[in-house]
Amino acid sequence: MDILHPSLPTPLQELSHKILDEAGVKLYIKRDDLIHPVVSGNKWRKLKYNLSAAKSSGQDVVVTFGGPYSNHLYATAAATNAIGMRSIGIVRGEEKETPTIDFCRNHGMDIRFVSRDEYRQRNSISYLFNLIKILGNAFIIPEGGTSGHGLKGVAEMVHETSKQLSQHVDYYAVAAGTGGTAAGILSAKADVLAFSALKGGDFLKADIDELLEQYKDRGNLTLLTDYHFGGYAKWNDDLLDFLIWFKTEFDIQTEQVYTAKMLYGLFDLIQKKHFKPGTTIVAVHTGGLQGLIKT
Repeated sequence: MDILHPSLPTPLQELSHKILDEAGVKLYIKRDDLIHPVVSGNKWRKLKYNLSAAKSSGQDVVVTFGGPYSNHLYATAAATNAIGMRSIGIVRGEEKETPTIDFCRNHGMDIRFVSRDEYRQRNSISYLFNLIKILGNAFIIPEGGTSGHGLKGVAEMVHETSKQLSQHVDYYAVAAGTGGTAAGILSAKADVLAFSALKGGDFLKADIDELLEQYKDRGNLTLLTDYHFGGYAKWNDDLLDFLIWFKTEFDIQTEQVYTAKMLYGLFDLIQKKHFKPGTTIVAVHTGGLQGLIKT
């Protein structure tokens, strides 16, 4: 099922810079931010098979989870509205109005704020069972679209890239929130550099391993937890300066919650000669530009 007629394959753009030349590293950007103007990046990849499964199961409403600035809620609201499904967003924390929440409501999503304590139960079988009892014929999509269906969609990005690039890719670099995108790439037998956007992101390794339990043959994960800039949706002037520098140097817009953190970490490692000369890296631009801070 094509959600909102995506632009595929997304471009694979090689970057040219003296930093890369001096390190002997080839760096490509997989421009998944261009997959669709609203349902962009990894959100489109992860929603593709989730929504297909919801449609084929006959369930008439999608229930999912996120914070008040969630790219996933934003994308889910747009996609379900486009294919004629109802959606409910379970939102973490005290009620607040944000541009993301306004967009979701304007695209038909029923927004329900819950306490942080209740939100922590979002992956509990008993909690989800009770939620379905209350809401009726509902299809549950986990936070961030991170599920087996989501992994399948992300894996297609790796296969797509392999057709675009004839040479071997040593690493895919990606920002990590729930770990679903990293897990999807690993499921396609590719090695991953996952840059946690969360403070204390070491738990992501166990979460990613759990998502990949059924995959006996998978890529290798390197989890990097030093580039979170204070935690989820936090940033400082160094990161914003890098975001502006990257846009100026390469004419690629990123955002400060996910992709800019990953690229900052990647360039830092490249400058520190972390990678052997001849290394080829594909960095995945996962979209989410709706969350870009106005600088």
